[in-house]
Amino acid sequence: MAHGQSFGPAGAGKAETGLASGAEPGHPGAMQVRTLILGAGAAGLFCAARAGRDVLVIDHAKAPGEKIRISGGGRCNFTNLHCAPEAFLGRNPHFHKSALSRYTQWDFIAEVDAAGIAWHEKEAGQLFCDGRATQIVDMLRERVAANGASLWLETEVTGIGHSDGAFIACLRRGEKDIEVRARHLVLATGGKSIPKMGATGLAYDIAWQFGLGVTETRPALVPFTFPERRFTEISGVSAPVAARADGPSFEAGMLFTHRGLSGPAMLQISSYWQDGAEIEIDLLPGVDAGGLLDRARREQGARQIGTILGQHLPSRLVSHLSGGLRLDRRIADLTRPEQEGLVEALHHWRLRPGGTEGYRTAEVTLGGISTDDLLSRTMRARDVPGLYAIGEAVDVTGWLGGYNFQWAWSSAFAAAEAIRDIAD
Repeated sequence: MAHGQSFGPAGAGKAETGLASGAEPGHPGAMQVRTLILGAGAAGLFCAARAGRDVLVIDHAKAPGEKIRISGGGRCNFTNLHCAPEAFLGRNPHFHKSALSRYTQWDFIAEVDAAGIAWHEKEAGQLFCDGRATQIVDMLRERVAANGASLWLETEVTGIGHSDGAFIACLRRGEKDIEVRARHLVLATGGKSIPKMGATGLAYDIAWQFGLGVTETRPALVPFTFPERRFTEISGVSAPVAARADGPSFEAGMLFTHRGLSGPAMLQISSYWQDGAEIEIDLLPGVDAGGLLDRARREQGARQIGTILGQHLPSRLVSHLSGGLRLDRRIADLTRPEQEGLVEALHHWRLRPGGTEGYRTAEVTLGGISTDDLLSRTMRARDVPGLYAIGEAVDVTGWLGGYNFQWAWSSAFAAAEAIRDIAD
């Protein structure tokens, strides 16, 4: 979400004076709403549909739910059947449990079913629309309208302040400057991923302004890059692998690209990878490479090692590995120590990426508004009554496969329920 004023750390603790130049708290022309939601993505729309009366949700984009629209190849991987706390990363490994338990994947599936949206399970519990992702956006828009909430698009935030128990937002809508006063302010602008869609660090800046901490952020669910484009010659080759960085192992597809390594397995481990560290890849998951080579030695001793491996790996990948692993030799000529080294290389291929493709292609942002400063049951700031943070803006990041959308639904539900239950 774009903005015209810096809200960064320099503004921390200055909520009373965080208005854009010329704005005055209590201006007689100010618009009054009960709840103002910044961001019309998955979390913002879902919150707006449930937060009770007198809600305004704004976004700089021309259309709401743009990340929903492009997700899952245009079919939206809207949740995961196996959604569980261990599938989420964050500095506090327990924070997300409350929201996820109070609004589960089964709850969202029930809403999708009630809307008449057909869906299917692709793999590993990943649920996609049979039709287009815009069905989810349309469902959310209908719920927002049914709740009587207003949606303002192409609206820019130029300043945020707080005075006399109200949040004051200075907005630019077209050529018009508008001041909006709200009892509740919800930060739902997401993270920094996919900046071409307008993603910025606005939520972090506003959090800083009101004294909330922000943990270090970096791209996650993102492809790796390697120096000198080392895999250019096999770009386009894919294979099932089991991979790990500093975390759990993920068994999924890997894709060689001109820049490096992509595919679901690589995206998953990128969330655990630290700059400069190695990653480890098992090229033959579920296959006993030692047993495979022993059988080949007994039954096909005259055949080349590369030919044997070519029955289990793409031929272009075998050719790429051949020089370093000397796969052009006969299997019968392989010594026992050499075989053990080959087995180690196949099951524990260690590589050191040069980096990642960054926010440009990252599906999510790792890190964000510190959960130390939020209440897990309501997503409200501990020390700032009326201020809430939900979705990707918060330091909670899920695995690939619908988990991050479920966090959007669950965290938005928690905030919306809290706001709706507060008496005026």
